[in-house]
Amino acid sequence: MTAFLDALNQRLVVCDGAMATMLHAAGNSLDRALPELNVSKPDAVKTVHDTYVDAGVDLILTNTFGAGRLRLAEHGASDNVVEINRAGVQIARDAANATDRQVFVGGSIGPAVSAAQRPRIPDVERKDVIAEQICALVEARVDVLVLETFGFLAELVEAVHTAAGITDLPIVAQATFTTEGKTPGGDTPRDVAVALSELPVAGLGANCTVGPQRMHDIVRELRRWGTLPISAQPNAGLPRRLPDRRFEYALDHDYFVRYARRCIEAGASMVGGCCGTTPMHIRALTASVKQVPSHDPPTRPSATAGLSWRSAGRDFVVAAEITPPGDGTSHGAIQAAGALRADGCDVVLVSAVQGAQAQLSSTSLALHLQQETMIGTIATITTWDKTIMSLQADLLGAHALGTRTVLCETGNPPLLGDYPNADGIWEVDSVGLIGLLSGLNAGRDCHGLSLATKTEFVIGARCNPGAEDLDAEIERTRAKISAGAQFLITRAVYEVEGLRRLVSALGENRVPVLATVSALSGFAEAEYLAYEVPDVTIPPESLAELAAAGTAQRDVGTQLATYLVTYLATHARSLADGIVIGASDDPQTARALLMAARR
Repeated sequence: MTAFLDALNQRLVVCDGAMATMLHAAGNSLDRALPELNVSKPDAVKTVHDTYVDAGVDLILTNTFGAGRLRLAEHGASDNVVEINRAGVQIARDAANATDRQVFVGGSIGPAVSAAQRPRIPDVERKDVIAEQICALVEARVDVLVLETFGFLAELVEAVHTAAGITDLPIVAQATFTTEGKTPGGDTPRDVAVALSELPVAGLGANCTVGPQRMHDIVRELRRWGTLPISAQPNAGLPRRLPDRRFEYALDHDYFVRYARRCIEAGASMVGGCCGTTPMHIRALTASVKQVPSHDPPTRPSATAGLSWRSAGRDFVVAAEITPPGDGTSHGAIQAAGALRADGCDVVLVSAVQGAQAQLSSTSLALHLQQETMIGTIATITTWDKTIMSLQADLLGAHALGTRTVLCETGNPPLLGDYPNADGIWEVDSVGLIGLLSGLNAGRDCHGLSLATKTEFVIGARCNPGAEDLDAEIERTRAKISAGAQFLITRAVYEVEGLRRLVSALGENRVPVLATVSALSGFAEAEYLAYEVPDVTIPPESLAELAAAGTAQRDVGTQLATYLVTYLATHARSLADGIVIGASDDPQTARALLMAARR
């Protein structure tokens, strides 16, 4: 068990290709129960395993896909479940032991029911069928359980829970996706990655149905949303049916290898083939991989992998805030974003519109910066003076244009009119906005009605470690997470104790937290924030240092912020998963803080 987990997490694991295709090519009809050949024609099955082992694979899967009681019953073989599965493991083990390399044996488990059976089989019976097969495979001593070709996420989750309740063997859970990028049950790669990441699985992935090119797209999406090792086993394209009722796949080996390599570059840790792939495809793949002697294992996502703009391979995200320019143009913002990107910034946070003057909306500016500078962006969305219907329309429009990552704020209307401090009008606050976005991601509008498609927003929320009533702030932050917030960005912090308390209260399974750090321009600003602005905590020591700094107040403010950034970066994950450099009119200050975060 430990050996397989080490391999999956430290290097590339090459899996075998199709079993059914090879047995079919040898003259066995697809109308029969191919797992039954483990008993009636074991030599035929072993020959297939031998050829894959000879091709250089690290993992072979048992000929037990569809070897559950209900699927075997369609071919009159339901009485031999245990015998067929045990024989499948023994044949594979014999093939694996025939080489001096380490070759793992994976127990192949498909959905408990076929498409024809699914409508009439209750959940409890499906679980029993899966459990019976898993017990047989575990008793026969497989190294890993591989759940394959699940078209319905609920069934895959059900199978994982069943397996985890029986054994502590590693589990690799694979869904199957159509050319439209969804499972037959309508689940997106994001749905699959998020659901499986919360379960006791060693890896997740996709197999069957689509060819190498579509599989590459799916792997990229799974990596975008998941933190676990990813497996990819595409079909050899689409088959054609021959006059003698046999199927033939004609996918070029070089094409298969090219896209398998792209899957690896996109983050796949385990690659192989499914329907139509042969030992020739897999041999070409292993030869290609071995041509790179210093092959690095796929980069593991950090705790912020749920953030679509995460920079691959970095455990500590560095963002910077940009305020929409007051002149209504984007030139200055584009230059600033380009400079930040060059200095090592991963993403820019476009803050909410401030003041009553004409200016670009945060969503429009975020999209523009993304297109012009190729940097990731977070658009701040506020709810003040907007109905939920107008918010929904704006969000759907922004999503259609490419906005994915948003930060939800209640916001404050600009001071305007005879009663500048009069409260604004809110139909929903930030928690309600988070709930609206979560509903859109689930394919539901604000009234709970089904939409034609699901959005793919990454939802952020604000939290304030400097709040006077920190316990109340922690409870509100929990409410935001419960509503669907996937990451948090703090208000500007000037000390770490409030942040430490908040992060500790959220627990080990919290969502990613990015701490905002702003450099104080001098004592006047610090004193103003400490005494006149609610819920801002500035340490007395900082006030004293700034008061004594004389003409060097700005430099001292930068030094204090740099120290805080360095401390947060040094204590990554325990305090924060990244920082946001607060908006600054001094490029040199922003550059100094970015450099401190990247040391």
